[in-house]
Amino acid sequence: MRLGLNIGFVFGGTDHLDHLRLVQEAERLGFSVTWAAEAYGSDAATLLTWIAAQTSTIDVGAAVFQIPARTPAMTAMTAATLDRLSNGRFRLGLGVSGPQVSEGWHGVRFAQPLVRTREYVAIVNSALRRETVAFEGKYFTLPLPDGPGKALKLTVHPIRDHVPIYLAAVGPKNLELAGEIADGWLGILNDPAYLGEQLKHIKTGREIRQQGLDDFDVVASVPVMTGDDLHAAADPIRGYAALYIGGMGSREKNFYNALAIRMGYAEEAKEIQDLYLDRKHREAMAAVPHGFIDSISLLGSKERMAEKLTAYAEAGATTVAVTPFASTVDQRIADLRTVAEALELAGVSH
Repeated sequence: MRLGLNIGFVFGGTDHLDHLRLVQEAERLGFSVTWAAEAYGSDAATLLTWIAAQTSTIDVGAAVFQIPARTPAMTAMTAATLDRLSNGRFRLGLGVSGPQVSEGWHGVRFAQPLVRTREYVAIVNSALRRETVAFEGKYFTLPLPDGPGKALKLTVHPIRDHVPIYLAAVGPKNLELAGEIADGWLGILNDPAYLGEQLKHIKTGREIRQQGLDDFDVVASVPVMTGDDLHAAADPIRGYAALYIGGMGSREKNFYNALAIRMGYAEEAKEIQDLYLDRKHREAMAAVPHGFIDSISLLGSKERMAEKLTAYAEAGATTVAVTPFASTVDQRIADLRTVAEALELAGVSH
C-alpha cells in the first residue's frame, strides 16, 4: 500500500505556499501522489501545474476535474499537457460533481450522470490515444453532423501511452462503472470496515472488463490528526464530515448522506443534514458521532495509525491519501512524517 496527499483547494492568502511545502515534504517521504480538488473556487489544473513545476518524483493527480466544467476534448488536452510538463506524472481523476454545482455553477444538467461519464471517458481515452476522434452518443457528438466541423487528432503527445483515469464514485452503480471503465477509484469517507462492501461493486465492474483488482488503484481518502486525546483530535475533522453529510447537496439528493446511511448512521445522517440545511452548522458538527470520525480517519499515535493502516491494506486499499487537519503547516508536516513512520511500522508498504 502506498501513501498519497490530498491538498484540496486554494482559498487565498499564502495557503498555496503551505500546499507546496506539504507536497515537497510528502515527496521527500516517498509519497506516491498528491491530489488537488476543485468545486467553484480554485481549479485543479492550474494548481497541479504549479506543483509539478516544483517537484520531480511525486505524481500529481486531479481529484477531480469536474465533468460538467470541461468538454471531454478540453480535458484530454489538459491531461496530455500536464502529463508532458510533469514528465509522465499526471493522474486524471474525474467526477460529475453534484446537481447544485453542475446546474448552478456550470449550467449543465445533471441528468443521467452514469451515461454522461461513460461517454466522457470514452472520448477522453480516444483523444489521449491520439486517434482521430469521432463519437456519437446521447450527450456528446463529435464532430457535429450538420456543420463545418471535422474529426481531429490531439497534437500534443502525452509522455505515456496511457494516462491513468480515476473516477470519484460514491453510489453502488457509480462504483461498478469505475471498475469497468477506469484505472482507479477515488473514495471518500472511507471506513476500512465498509471498504469491502464498496469493492464488491467495483469487482462487478472489473468482471465486465474481464479484469481483476490487481492493476486497479483503490484510493481511500483519509483525514489525519495526531494527539493523545482522541476526541480532541477528532474535533477539527467535524466540520469536514458535517459539510459532506449535511451540506453537499439537497435533502432530496446528497450522495454522501446516502453513503453515511449505508454505513449504518441513518438517524445521525438525518439529524446532521437537518441541522446543516437549517444553517445550524455548529450543531451539525456536534451531531457527527465520534465513532464515525474515528472510523474514517487516522487519529492519535503512530502506533494507533499503524494499526489502522494495516486495516486499510487488509480491506483492499492500495493507496491511502491523507489530509492533515492540524491548524499550522508545521504541524501538518509533522503529521505527514508520523503517517510515513506508521506505514513503515505497519509493514504494508510496497
